[in-house]
Amino acid sequence: MQALPHLYHVQVSSTKDTNLITSSQGLPNLIVDGPAELGGPGDLWSPETLLMSAVANCFVLSFKAVASATNFPWENIHCEAIGTLDKVDRLMKFTQITTQVRLVINDPNAQEKALKLLEKAESICLVSNSLNSQLKLECEIVIKA
Repeated sequence: MQALPHLYHVQVSSTKDTNLITSSQGLPNLIVDGPAELGGPGDLWSPETLLMSAVANCFVLSFKAVASATNFPWENIHCEAIGTLDKVDRLMKFTQITTQVRLVINDPNAQEKALKLLEKAESICLVSNSLNSQLKLECEIVIKA
């Protein structure tokens, strides 16, 4: 890891019909718009869906890091982030984010350790740690037959 602090830089350029996210890191451009619930077309990534994808992706990457650090064997992980957007004190905000995780492992004796690693991943996820929403973790550990 590089020394902190790290800087991440994106730009949004907009015309009447298009909003384009670009990154100074040479990443693929994204065309974005508002979600249908807020009057947008609903068929493009929105700030709301991008935030939920950041939560889910950060959780998975955090789990992979702690699993690697402890040499924990696992088969696959699936993560969904579900955000509840509501009005609080006349401001729109995400009031709750539920992270639903399904982890597949081979060893039935490793379920307790798997749960501890999933909880550790939640505690070190820098995206979730940067939010002031209520966070909820739901875990399912599946033993591969």
